[in-house]
Amino acid sequence: MATQATAQRGFSFLRIAIILQTLTIFVQAVSAGLLLTSSYGQTLHSAGARVMYGASLLYVLAAVLAWKPGGGSPRPVWHASGFLVLASVQVVLGIAHVPSVHLPLGVLMFGLSLLALTRR
Repeated sequence: MATQATAQRGFSFLRIAIILQTLTIFVQAVSAGLLLTSSYGQTLHSAGARVMYGASLLYVLAAVLAWKPGGGSPRPVWHASGFLVLASVQVVLGIAHVPSVHLPLGVLMFGLSLLALTRR
């Protein structure tokens, strides 16, 4: 019984982490539009990138915590780790000002995050 409660709590934390990640990516899309149209867009997009990266780290932590105590499948850990790699590439491309890859990767990341959310 305690194991099931622990697994449920881990599942909830994992779901919250994915929701947070998806929301931060969406906010990044909005701030990218502001980046093109306002003076404060760059500051907002830069700060949002840090928050999005933190949300990706939280997703990895939540996936590990959901996997280890409950003994479930390590698949969410692999998904979260892959997403962290994509987030790292996204940050590097943003800093390097490579919008031809940065923007489509952002769209892909949002789609993958939505997919992860619907699977949880």
